[in-house]
Amino acid sequence: MSVSARLAEVRERIDAAARSAGRDPSSVRLVAVSKTFPLDAIREAYAAGQRDFGENKVQEALQKINVATDLPIRWHLLGHLQTNKVRKAAPAFAMIQSVDSVELIGRIDRAAEETGHAPELLIQVDLAREATKFGAPVGEVPGMFEAAAAGRAVRVVGLMTLPPLADTPEDARPWFRQLRDLRDEWLASGVPASMLRELSMGMSGDFEVAVQEGATLVRVGTAIFGSRNVQR
Repeated sequence: MSVSARLAEVRERIDAAARSAGRDPSSVRLVAVSKTFPLDAIREAYAAGQRDFGENKVQEALQKINVATDLPIRWHLLGHLQTNKVRKAAPAFAMIQSVDSVELIGRIDRAAEETGHAPELLIQVDLAREATKFGAPVGEVPGMFEAAAAGRAVRVVGLMTLPPLADTPEDARPWFRQLRDLRDEWLASGVPASMLRELSMGMSGDFEVAVQEGATLVRVGTAIFGSRNVQR
């Protein structure tokens, strides 16, 4: 099956999941996770109407961004951002989905001021406290909202989570629901709605459940591009 055919199928599944939950399908944005896949695959997806693409590593992303300057793509950084790469990342991405500390918010804020480009930021919330994954513990997130509010250029617009590997899509549902509930709690506590408008959750194996639980961004790679053969 071609990339464009898989992409169409994923979009249909997103629309059906949204309608099953009484949601407007247009309220869910698809991010095509293009990490390890070649630029030809990205171009095929772009030709089929895809505009948001996600990469895990800054260096790999920059290589693609520099070659694909003819495509007005919205690039998302999904993987952990090291503080020493903030100055390169800030002007390159439309959204950084993996912000996990007050320090990182401060560094991105300074870089955004210096470069004149302020990417949208999502706070990656570590719900399961897995040692192998990044993310901010739930108790640290309110302080990150405060740091963003005090910033001069930084723009936090929502939350992201990466739940534990699940045997079935339903196993991931409680984690997605927990992030949505936290969003609602923080809204009720007075966090500005502009900082909580996005919920990025759900990947190739469970994005339909994530949409049913309120995801506004889903990150889908192999269901669009096929299996990854490259180990990185």
